[in-house]
Amino acid sequence: MKEWILPLIVGAATGILSGFGVGGGTLLLVYMTAFAGVEQRLAQGINLLYFLPAGLMALPAHIKNGYLEKPVLLPAIGTGLACAALAAWAATAMDVALLKKFFGGFLVAVGIWELFGPKN
Repeated sequence: MKEWILPLIVGAATGILSGFGVGGGTLLLVYMTAFAGVEQRLAQGINLLYFLPAGLMALPAHIKNGYLEKPVLLPAIGTGLACAALAAWAATAMDVALLKKFFGGFLVAVGIWELFGPKN
């Protein structure tokens, strides 16, 4: 298999999942760190750049279908920006091994919540 085909397939799959709002960026991080051998911090930076155009491409469809809660947008955006800045600062200062453990713990916690959490 050509070395560019698997990343192309992963990019397409995570792009589709991002459009659905499932968290394709998280899956892209898992692929890059676990299978492609990309260092955690570099993968996080790539993921941030990946997320911007993916989110912007999905946004018009969500706006058109009324899937945005307009009263919560500004507080959510402001809080998200502040927390992203703090978390990015912490991640760049943190030991990579510890960062990987936190990320793995986060994935396990989300998986447990999805399996056993309340159903809507």
